[in-house]
Amino acid sequence: MHGGDESAERYRHRREKVNTQLADRVPEYRPLAAMRWRVDASCRFEFTPICMSAVLLIVDDEKNTRDGLRNALGDEFEVYVAADVESALATLEAMPADVILTDLRLGGEDGMSLIETVSKHPNPPICIMMTAYGSVDTAVEAMKRGAYDFVTKPVNIDRLELLIKRALRERDTSRENKELRSKVEKQNTVEGMIGRSPAMVAVFETIKQVAPSRATVLIQGESGTGKELAAHAIHHLSPRANEKFIAVHCAALTPELLASELFGHEKGAFTGAFERRIGRFEQAKGGTLFLDEIGEIDHTTQVKILRVLGERTFERVGGSQTITADVRLVAATNKDLAKLVSEGKFRDDLFFRLHVVPLTMPPLRDRKVDIPLLIEAFLKDAALENGKPVRPLSLEATHSLLEYDWPGNVRELRTAIEHGVVMASGKEITLRDLPASVRNGSLVPNPQPSFDKSQPLHDHALNLRESETSLILRALEDARGNRSKAATLLGISRRTLHRRLKELNIFKRNPR
Repeated sequence: MHGGDESAERYRHRREKVNTQLADRVPEYRPLAAMRWRVDASCRFEFTPICMSAVLLIVDDEKNTRDGLRNALGDEFEVYVAADVESALATLEAMPADVILTDLRLGGEDGMSLIETVSKHPNPPICIMMTAYGSVDTAVEAMKRGAYDFVTKPVNIDRLELLIKRALRERDTSRENKELRSKVEKQNTVEGMIGRSPAMVAVFETIKQVAPSRATVLIQGESGTGKELAAHAIHHLSPRANEKFIAVHCAALTPELLASELFGHEKGAFTGAFERRIGRFEQAKGGTLFLDEIGEIDHTTQVKILRVLGERTFERVGGSQTITADVRLVAATNKDLAKLVSEGKFRDDLFFRLHVVPLTMPPLRDRKVDIPLLIEAFLKDAALENGKPVRPLSLEATHSLLEYDWPGNVRELRTAIEHGVVMASGKEITLRDLPASVRNGSLVPNPQPSFDKSQPLHDHALNLRESETSLILRALEDARGNRSKAATLLGISRRTLHRRLKELNIFKRNPR
């Protein structure tokens, strides 16, 4: 070791010894992460446990500097010292540090390389560079390598102490924010489903309540609202989570193929049945079977599913062997099954069997408060999947996403975000990077009332004038007063817009 510096190996051995001794005496003792030490008059190490002090590692090839800094900062921090990069890394392995204070020049080595190395750790320490050869270029380079800040020698101890404490406060605040963000994200998500709106909170509560049971669940909602995600969540939170989750999209199969897909068939059961096939009910044994678009199945298959739900048994197509069905059934539809029942298109007894626990997925237009959360998650996913940087959305693009009605719901939003991530080339995702349907959709005016023949024509003219005024004002607002952009949004020339502004007596708004 170098000039009286403590040995990392000796420190590690002593710490383990103290931990062993205390563990023997105190049954509930938790091993020490660190210990405070000092050298007494007989040059013996004296160790005492510490709990609150931040750990500071000083790396400098000059012994006087190491000792001076240790004495000056020892009352405020748990200080360790090292003379070179190798000793510093060995000490860090034995005792993770909160802060590293390293010299730029360490004999034949470089403090920059130490900073670069430790910055790659999962929980990197705060790094502060010190040197007598201060320059702006050196400071910038140190920051690029991962340094928090830069100080010059001779070091002002008071300023250095304040700098270290400020860095620790910022780190603690950052960690607290991450923990808080993590807690909030957990509160706003259930098995990949995201939302904090009252409608989604109700969905989450229903899923958590019903998941532990084996009750049949009927998930209803428009296409793209996340019905299959909800089914996955029910499965993953259930006692069957370690077994299979099998999904069948009923609308994609003919009645004959659907029966074979669900129940299997025996060899020779029909033309082309060259061997026995195990159906989805058997494959999902002990797990969950998800039947999507169940409103599309034919009456014959409805009867067979009704029997499975009632008796928990079925036979393969063309077979006579009765098979027990140990599955949890979750069904989904984007149709109004109650209406189909009244029209005679869906069996009422099957409807009631499926409708044990109804779960309705709200359309995205009814929970726009969730859009920012969804955007954030989709931006990260799309950037990762496409090898792109995570770019923020421009204010204009964000406004457009919030104004759009999303007929395709969450699925359409995910697609729009991925489109923006792929098409963006600047520092942020702008409105022009989004799909045309989203850009144009945000400009569609509110539907006008139908023509009332009992109303005087003069009144209709007034309504038309008011509607045109409202539309022009909205375009000017979206264009932030820029008339050329507003005209483009309205699909008219700038001259036409200027004429209509005069005719409608619309006051100028931030003319450019």
